[in-house]
Amino acid sequence: MSLSSRSALALVLVMVAAGACATTAVAENRASPATATGPAAGDATLAARLDTREVRYERDPDGDYRVVFAWQQEGRSQVAFVSGRAHVFGDSAVREVFSPAARVPAGGFGAERSDMLLRDSQSNVLGAWEVAGDVLFYVIKLHDDADGARLEQALEAAAQLADDMELRLTGEDRL
Repeated sequence: MSLSSRSALALVLVMVAAGACATTAVAENRASPATATGPAAGDATLAARLDTREVRYERDPDGDYRVVFAWQQEGRSQVAFVSGRAHVFGDSAVREVFSPAARVPAGGFGAERSDMLLRDSQSNVLGAWEVAGDVLFYVIKLHDDADGARLEQALEAAAQLADDMELRLTGEDRL
C-alpha cells in the first residue's frame, strides 16, 4: 500500500510493551558514523515538540524516542524512532528519524535487492535506505529545529515506508 493511501487510513498510535526489548536492540544498531553530539540545542525541546502533536512515545536506554504505529485495518504495526542525539552539520545540527525494515542476510543483500533499494530511495522525496549492523533502516534526516508537525510527518513516513519494505522483503511483520 502506498504512503499516500496509507496516510488516509485511520492511524492509531499505540505503545507495544512486549516489543520494547526487541526494538531497542534493533535501534542500538542504528549508530551513525557521523559525529553525534550530546544534547543538541533543540534537544531540550524535542519532547515538547512531540507532545504538542500528542505523539505517544517512550524513551529507550539510548535516549531515542520510540513510537509504535498500528494500522488496525491491515493488522500490522511498525516502530519508528527519533534520535535522542543530533549530529553536527556545519553550523547547525541534524536529527535522524528512522524505522527498521528487515534484517540484512549474512553477506549482505544481493545485487538485485541492492539495486531495488537504491531505486526506491531515489523515488522517495525525503529519506533513504541505510544499513547499520545487520538491520535495514529507512532514515530521514531533518534539521534539528524541525517542529512537532514535521517530526510527526517524518515518523509516519519512515514507519510506513519501512513497514511496506518489510512486507515486500519478508512477507512478515516482525519489526
